[in-house]
Amino acid sequence: MKWSAKELDMYVHAKEFVDTALIPLVPLSFGEQMKQSGSNIEFITILSMEIEKQMKGRMLLIPTFHYLSDEEDKLSMIKRWTKKLETNNFKHVFYLTTDIEWKKYEKELDQHLIWIPAIPLENLEIAQARDMITQQVSQIIDIFTYYWKS
Repeated sequence: MKWSAKELDMYVHAKEFVDTALIPLVPLSFGEQMKQSGSNIEFITILSMEIEKQMKGRMLLIPTFHYLSDEEDKLSMIKRWTKKLETNNFKHVFYLTTDIEWKKYEKELDQHLIWIPAIPLENLEIAQARDMITQQVSQIIDIFTYYWKS
């Protein structure tokens, strides 16, 4: 379910079945890194929306957590988001990012980090991009399933 009025209304009526939250983590960069930042945002947005489509009824897609690349307190901020989700009965929280910097915080995060390298979609044909996204979604859903079973 997406973070929209209509779908949050559905969530309220079915929240006992929705135990998983997905938070896309996206760095914002300016200057020379701006185009790369835009490409990463595009990739994570499309990927998270496709995951949400397949997991509707089991997962709530949280609005993207944007931060500046060099931001110092991003870890404490995402930990506060996570605590709020946990107190609202989300058993599983997954962070989805292309930012390798999060790997160094992985042990400090209270939940599950999924790091995936960004694929520059602007260089691909539409069919190729769809195929790559479909493959990535399938692999990520396998990760969710693993944690749901454990």
